[in-house]
Amino acid sequence: MRLSQVTAVLDDLYPPAWAESWDAVGLVCGDPGQDVRRVLLAVDPVAAVVDEALEWGADLVLTHHPLLLRGVHGVPASTPKGRLVHRLIKNDVALFTAHTNADVAVPGVSDALARAVGVTGGLRPIVPAPDDPRRGLGRIGELPSALTLAEFTARVAAGLPATAWGVRAAGDPDRPVRAVAVCGGAGDSLLSDVRAAGVDVYLTADLRHHPASEFVEAGGPALLDAAHWATEHPWLADAAAALAARLDVETRVSAAVTDAWRLHGASNEGVK
Repeated sequence: MRLSQVTAVLDDLYPPAWAESWDAVGLVCGDPGQDVRRVLLAVDPVAAVVDEALEWGADLVLTHHPLLLRGVHGVPASTPKGRLVHRLIKNDVALFTAHTNADVAVPGVSDALARAVGVTGGLRPIVPAPDDPRRGLGRIGELPSALTLAEFTARVAAGLPATAWGVRAAGDPDRPVRAVAVCGGAGDSLLSDVRAAGVDVYLTADLRHHPASEFVEAGGPALLDAAHWATEHPWLADAAAALAARLDVETRVSAAVTDAWRLHGASNEGVK
């Protein structure tokens, strides 16, 4: 396959017009005429992922997070991002990003997150897109049967890739949960929409202390806070399958754990 054929399929699956105005999606580097036989998928464009791509012989790396989100005036190899660009180009490896356009796609990042934690019933966006109610940010669905918050927290921890961060819960451990909202990545901007949706629990990442505390104190749904990387990782398998179904390419989900947090120290339960 030519790289141009692969990017055309990716643009069809995750149209760049769906990306937020501040986002940077699409082809970062690579010759549209080059051959693509192997595609490595990862959440983050970091050195460990490039190492794996070169070792496996990937021709294209598809990442969720952009490498160059903000404008740059150069990519010298003396900088971390510049070194990545130089390594990719020297080894004829292309880099492509599908970020917020993959967040709102159907299926997208939050669909994969919902399925990974057992939420399957009637998935719909938390915030539907104005032009298509099937598409939008986050997902709301139902568990097959009610669980306590403690039980659902354990299910989420088992369904997502392991991280030092783990999964934190805010709310009564015995609270029954059935209706669930999820949002892959940082989802605190959707807290008011989640409250209005009337769900029992909201799973996302990067929740801050004050908004989370005020949300629970005001009687909102319970909150689950997982690692940012872990909430977006399930989408990689979906994207890999979609590519393999449409193109004659070999796909592989990166084995690299690129969550920024690597160590976790358990608190002393006796400390108040």
